[in-house]
Amino acid sequence: MRLAEINFDGIVGPSHNYAGLSLGNLAATAHAGDPSYPRAAALQGLAKMRANMGLGLAQGFFLPLPRPNRRWLGALAADATMDPGLLRGAWSASGMWTANAATVSPAPDSGDGRCHLTVANLVTMPHRAQEWPDTLKQLQTAFSSDAFAVHGPVPPCFGDEGAANHMRLARSHAEPGVEIFVYGRPGGRFPARQHEQASHIVARRHGLDPARCLFIEQSPEAIAAGAFHNDVVSVANERVLFAHQQAFADPAATHAAIRERFPEVEIVEVPASEVSLEEAIASYLFNAQLLTPPDGAMTLVIPTEAWESAPVRGFLTRMVEGNGPIRHVLPVDVRQSMANGGGPACLRLRVVADPAEVDPRFLLSDARAELIEQVIEDHWPEQIDPADLGSETLAASVLSARAALLEALDLGELA
Repeated sequence: MRLAEINFDGIVGPSHNYAGLSLGNLAATAHAGDPSYPRAAALQGLAKMRANMGLGLAQGFFLPLPRPNRRWLGALAADATMDPGLLRGAWSASGMWTANAATVSPAPDSGDGRCHLTVANLVTMPHRAQEWPDTLKQLQTAFSSDAFAVHGPVPPCFGDEGAANHMRLARSHAEPGVEIFVYGRPGGRFPARQHEQASHIVARRHGLDPARCLFIEQSPEAIAAGAFHNDVVSVANERVLFAHQQAFADPAATHAAIRERFPEVEIVEVPASEVSLEEAIASYLFNAQLLTPPDGAMTLVIPTEAWESAPVRGFLTRMVEGNGPIRHVLPVDVRQSMANGGGPACLRLRVVADPAEVDPRFLLSDARAELIEQVIEDHWPEQIDPADLGSETLAASVLSARAALLEALDLGELA
């Protein structure tokens, strides 16, 4: 097997809207009620995928989930007259943030030599708890080879938010690594979405060596400041951990534990004195893709909002000039996603696997990117206003748009 990291980005769905449903996600709640631009959002996401392909990296994608989710509304015996909040949830395009699709353990880490994926239950937020059945179906289709083991969600009494609270360190993607599970403790201003027991369940399911696992508490201050997932305050890639000084409840103990398990680690810590926790969260500095292109020059893909922040740009400039492990910074425009609370890291699920073992319909090529772009241009709504949600005319348009994409990609079994 020729293992490589493949980033599977979510194609932004045609129902993309700003309903402000995610408590603790400050960007999402700040833009609640604003008009959204699904076509622009999807094209921005596709441009980011193309940029990563331009770096020489393997790139995959996942499809929008079926919306509006009438099956979910029917199960709740709900409609617009009974609960407008549930109606908005049924239209949510939050499945675009595939960092929450699953937790992934590559074959070199697992006991049976397969790549394991556990679909996230996302039970903390009702609008996201509806996602896992359709996400699971997509994972089972994309990763149907015997090289993979795809698991259903952990029991709903334990909240699991997937890879957004999971990191991996290794000398290279293809070598055995140390997996870091980050959890939160309840009782703060905002919900702590990742339950400690959920992380332990996933680690056991995946057959991980306990000596190569760490379970770390996220800083309560970070959660209270709006870091609803760990990937808003830290990101790892191969031997590098890039984190804010206030990312973890006990930074010194966390760093010591990581060094004990993985002595080769290079920790790049951003001091609060240079970039405050609030500025890091507002700019989504850490909700970035930390990537290793074929030339080995590690690259940090950040949202343009981070590059426009004077403190963030100053730190990143000094970091690159200091000849550290992160050699390049690449800003990308994903403003439509950012306004709904998801940056470049939210939009992708990292899977270390042999691309030849993945269903090729989920792998991006130049030709497939052009095909997807044309479907988006032809079928995605240009704008959705809050008052449009619930419209049968809009619902028909959104359903038709997704159907056109499924047909174009020969993925009708996901209808």
